Amino acid sequence: RKIMYTTNIIEGFHRQLRKVTKSKVIFPNDESLEKMLFLVAKNVMKKWTQRYKNWDMVLNQLMIMYPERVEKFIR
Repeated sequence: RKIMYTTNIIEGFHRQLRKVTKSKVIFPNDESLEKMLFLVAKNVMKKWTQRYKNWDMVLNQLMIMYPERVEKFIR
């Protein structure tokens, strides 16, 4: 259950997204914004190296509780 409280991680991720979008005045279309956020997210996730204790057990429980929401991100 302790692993579920990830507000600091989420806030840090949002901070990284805001940092990039704040420096841009305007995006030509929605697709360009999506591409920019995708690339930023990809770069941010490269830095995530910490393994959480019992993450496998938590992931299995999430897959049992919310299979339709979790499986599309696992495969």
